[in-house]
Amino acid sequence: MRGVLAVEAAGAAASSASVLNGAVDWWRDVNESPLWQDRIFHALAVLYGIVSAVALVQLIRIECRVPEYGWTTQKVFHFLNFLVNGVRSVVFVLRCNVQLLQPEHVLLDMPGLAFFTTYALLVLFWAEIYYQARAMSTDGLRPTFYWINGVVYAIQIILWLVLWWKPVRVMVIMSKMFFAGVSLFAALGFLLYGGRLFLMLQRFPVESKGRRKKLQEVGYVTTICFSCFLIRCVMMCLNAFDKAADLDVLNHPILNFFYYLLVEIVPSALVLFILRKLPPKRGITQYHPIH
Repeated sequence: MRGVLAVEAAGAAASSASVLNGAVDWWRDVNESPLWQDRIFHALAVLYGIVSAVALVQLIRIECRVPEYGWTTQKVFHFLNFLVNGVRSVVFVLRCNVQLLQPEHVLLDMPGLAFFTTYALLVLFWAEIYYQARAMSTDGLRPTFYWINGVVYAIQIILWLVLWWKPVRVMVIMSKMFFAGVSLFAALGFLLYGGRLFLMLQRFPVESKGRRKKLQEVGYVTTICFSCFLIRCVMMCLNAFDKAADLDVLNHPILNFFYYLLVEIVPSALVLFILRKLPPKRGITQYHPIH
């Protein structure tokens, strides 16, 4: 009996090892195949293009609904989504040419910084709502938003210039760790102000369909954005120290696909869907951006 069990266990182990080896071989074959590289990067380009088109359509719909309000927070948010995803789409279409540029980090990282600004704008809007509801001054929020973004872009530009002047490994690591820190900062911003706004809405005494819908919107968007920026932070840390997790090379198309799908494409698509409601027409009720 023991001999039979031992034989079965050995067979199961051999089968598992065979499956694992097959998966490793498949991963290596796909990564090293120029055809699969093109297919995966073009698939990313198409997905980014779809999200960009959706954001543009939503921006046009909002402009047609309330043209008299100018560039509201909602319109800027959708415009930046259109811009970020559009640039990403173009970069992945031209991925082979981008790889030849020195340093290629500029074209790969700039849309990521713009993605940070896009969703930091949402944090700013929530912070303004929270402080206004508690009768607190919001005068310093927008200057702080501009100041934070200015510092982030200035530091990143300095790192790019240093990398262009002398592309040493230490500076590459510093650039990626800085990006990881920015992503962690954004995740904490969503956790702080999204969580505060969610708890505040929960304490409202009036139970209504509008309140429940707003509570769900804030909860879903907070969870999605916190998760995507946290995943980006973790992946950038791995990317900085582990060459097997390098996102800046052509021979890691599968890793690139799942990374950008999880941290940008899916979150952007979900947030655009959740915030798809158009503002009310003028004269019906007061207009507030990003409802």
